[in-house]
Amino acid sequence: MLTNQVIRRAVEAALEEDAPYGDVTVETTIPADETGTARLVARETGVMSGIGVFAAAFAALNPDITVTAHIKDSDRFEAGQTLAEASGPMRDLLTAERVALNFTQRMCGIATMTAAFVAEVNRIYDAGHDDAGDPDTGTVITPRTFPRTRIVDTRKTTPGLRPFEKYAVTCGGGRNHRYGLSDAVMVKDNHLAALAKEGLDMAGAIRHIRDQVGHTTHIEVEVDRLDQIPAALDGGADTIMLDNFSLDDTARGVQLIDGRAIVEASGNMTLDRVAAVAATGVDVISVGALTHSVRSIDLGLDI
Repeated sequence: MLTNQVIRRAVEAALEEDAPYGDVTVETTIPADETGTARLVARETGVMSGIGVFAAAFAALNPDITVTAHIKDSDRFEAGQTLAEASGPMRDLLTAERVALNFTQRMCGIATMTAAFVAEVNRIYDAGHDDAGDPDTGTVITPRTFPRTRIVDTRKTTPGLRPFEKYAVTCGGGRNHRYGLSDAVMVKDNHLAALAKEGLDMAGAIRHIRDQVGHTTHIEVEVDRLDQIPAALDGGADTIMLDNFSLDDTARGVQLIDGRAIVEASGNMTLDRVAAVAATGVDVISVGALTHSVRSIDLGLDI
């Protein structure tokens, strides 16, 4: 997903956007032969993601710049910690600074938010055993498919930056939903409405799809009412998404599905309620906010 080729194309495009004709400030203030070292310093706590992208931004501008990382992706860091050092021509260090920081700050923000969601879910299991009671969530139901409920992302990503943002989710301990429209079938209300005009109900629609795709293609169906679940199961859905269900209806949905499909909960998921949703026994919780509402982590480049 986040390959060296993808990184190189993205940072080169960002540098072209930021300095299409060079950096007039450094060219008029910094001697051409001056060299130095810049430290990537955390201004707040967070989870690292994109240390390789940080290095690639400098290398794309000048391959003679040396970057030494003091941290790995997925590691936690504290305010004041030096995360990496870049050494080389001062003009190039300052020209690439903003591009390097823009990628890294956003990726660290996504990783940090994801880690918070994962920790909030995991705390309901860490009291001692998986079905332990919890003062905030009540009885905890163990998911049927996975040992613990998984936090996953969505396709609500910044155009052109999806590989970076989905990678950052994994650095925070989350998992990836489908990468794009080509990866799996996701049947929503508009698709069902179109097929209903052809005389197909939900179960028939799923079978119609199954007949047309390869045996490895995963089929997920979104439902917004409990009474749609039997048809989704009858059609043979691999995953059933419970969209904007109440906690009570989510728990009922898990019971109805009873392990016959992966259960995903989705819709306006927040840190305050994610543990209670996980305690219903859903296998997966998708969180669009991980990429569409994230705050970049404050990092600085100190010369």
